[in-house]
Order: sequence, then C-alpha cells, then structure tokens
Amino acid sequence: MTADPSAPALALLEKLGIRHRTVEHPPVFTVAESQALRGTLPGGHTKNLFTKDKADRLFLITAEEDSPIDLNATSKLLGTKGRLSFASAELLRAHLGVEPGSVTPLALVNDKAVAVTFILEKRLLEHEIINVHPLINSRTTALKREDLLAYIAATGHKVEVLELPHRALAPEAEG
Repeated sequence: MTADPSAPALALLEKLGIRHRTVEHPPVFTVAESQALRGTLPGGHTKNLFTKDKADRLFLITAEEDSPIDLNATSKLLGTKGRLSFASAELLRAHLGVEPGSVTPLALVNDKAVAVTFILEKRLLEHEIINVHPLINSRTTALKREDLLAYIAATGHKVEVLELPHRALAPEAEG
C-alpha cells in the first residue's frame, strides 16, 4: 500500500489546529486544467514555480494563477546570481518531496534543511482563502491566508511577500 502523499502536510495542518477543506479531482498539470476542473472553489488560486539560480540557490515562487511572472525581472528583484531557471524534477523531489505538477507551498514541510527560499506574490494576500495542492495534484486544499502564513512559518521558512514583475502580454493575448 502506497503512503498518502498529502500526509505530511495534512499532519502539520492538524498539529497546528488549522481548519481546511480538501477536495479530490482528477490530476491537473496546468492552470488551464485546474480552472476547468475546480468548479466553484472560492478564493485565490495559485501557480507555483520551483526555480534555481546559477549559484544553485532554490526558490519556490507562489503566485496568483493568472500572473504572467517575468523570471528575468524577478531574478533582478531577488538579486540572484544569474537569472532564475526552472529546477529539475530531481531537485524538486529531493527538497520538496513532490512530483512535477504537484508543486505547492505546503511541500515546504519536506524541506527540513530550509534550503528553499519562499516567495509569495503580494496579490494572493488580497484573498481571504488561498487554494493550494496538498502535495499531490489530484487534490486542492483551501486555507485562510493567515493559516497558510502560519503553516509556512511552522516549517521554519520565512515568507517573502513581493510584488512580482509581470511580463508584457502579446497584443493577441490581451482581452
């Protein structure tokens, strides 16, 4: 029998006394798939980018699902060595203990060495409820924003709240 991948996150939520709502759905790998399947889950929905710089520093960027994040400008904002690029699936598994497509701030529970810097897009804090995967992309967990911040703190990570730079959308991509 395979262990429940959500177990570490759900156990920490329970230990902290954080109320949450988790719903099951088919696995989703993109924002578009998530939007099509989630129905009417209220609150902010996230996209998560697991990145690294040339010095192999790791960053988990959690942003509003529709934010067109400019990684080059974000690299400059963070003062990284070189520009940010997506980290490998091996690094993802080693540090956050999740598979590609299941990246989530709740996976910081698995980063015992606190090797990953956590960046949260300021826009997400406009929502009372924030929806994230509980370490697997076939579930979505809704948390109050304050509870998500408390969870992150309980993992030993600091939350860097930033206004992330967006890339310009091509004219055909607008409205």
